[in-house]
Amino acid sequence: MLAESLHNLLYGFSVALQPHNLWWSFVGVLVGNLIGVLPGLGPLTAISLLLPLTFGMAPVAAVLMLAGIFYGSMYGGAIGAILLNLPSHPPHAVTCLDGYPLTRAGKGGTALGVAMISSFFAATFGITIMLFASPLLVQIAFKFGPAELFSIMLLGLLAGATMSRGSPLKGVAMTIFGLLIGCVGTDVNSGTQRFTFGFIELADNVELVALAMGLFGVADFLTNVNKMHTVGRAPNVSLREMRPSLKELRQSFWPMVRGTLVGTLFGAMPGTGPTITTFVAYAVERKVSKTPKLFGTGLLAGVAAPEAASHSKTQVDFIPTMSLGIPGDPVMALILGALLIQGITPGPQLITEHADVFWGLIASFWIGNVLL
Repeated sequence: MLAESLHNLLYGFSVALQPHNLWWSFVGVLVGNLIGVLPGLGPLTAISLLLPLTFGMAPVAAVLMLAGIFYGSMYGGAIGAILLNLPSHPPHAVTCLDGYPLTRAGKGGTALGVAMISSFFAATFGITIMLFASPLLVQIAFKFGPAELFSIMLLGLLAGATMSRGSPLKGVAMTIFGLLIGCVGTDVNSGTQRFTFGFIELADNVELVALAMGLFGVADFLTNVNKMHTVGRAPNVSLREMRPSLKELRQSFWPMVRGTLVGTLFGAMPGTGPTITTFVAYAVERKVSKTPKLFGTGLLAGVAAPEAASHSKTQVDFIPTMSLGIPGDPVMALILGALLIQGITPGPQLITEHADVFWGLIASFWIGNVLL
């Protein structure tokens, strides 16, 4: 299995290192990083607004760009959380708890350095999990029939309904509402129009891109414009200040490892969002710490653990999304939608039928994290 995985990884690098694919991966990482720094804007808003740009792109390039935006914005969000106490994405709210006190104590550069190292370590671990778990998925892929595929889709709906934030009843109601929206249009078997209410435009179904841009992109943009306020100036941080000492690295190592394991576990579970992952990682770190009362006053462990959890989950999230068609959060749902728009059906057969997309994506993770 090791030889097969390495062979597939080399094939993935041959795809990801093609000039046009490498360019779009770089663009995604750069755009994601820039958007991630902006307060109130996260990967969900960025991807929902940029999704229409993928229409004319090749499938591999489109997926690499969107994935780059995703994990690029996750790292960029840590910058605003640590330096300005302004998380651009809900998971980074936990990073603010200790990241900003470190900045006020003059250690913002060290906090950024620890966040960067934690992100790279966790992402590498998550990519490795994807690499060696994929051959096992290929082996069971051919055993999936209609009954199994229906069960997976039902599992995804139930997971999204019961694991959503707030009341489970609200999650069930929104799942049913989503199913009703999916029913709008013309039945492919009988030609009967469903829920069109006389509007001929709805005969072609509700477009995912328009729905995503309206629900997430435009709505978030208008909300943030309405809440615009003056933000304090971020402190200047040099590259030298971002290099933590050996003592600081030792203090951060085990929190980094524990956060990575938490993120990997939650990433493999369909329907779990990134926010709960970072909060659990932070709670675990407080539980095992000898000085739990110092959390929130500026501990590097409070930065390393949630950042590692966030980035390992970001990578592992692609396993249930691409191999089972079950997104772990709204961002992965948009990436799943982008695959469908490109004519690629996520599921057990994707690894064999679209090997260039799957293995190219895994290789691009390493390339993208090096660029970050």
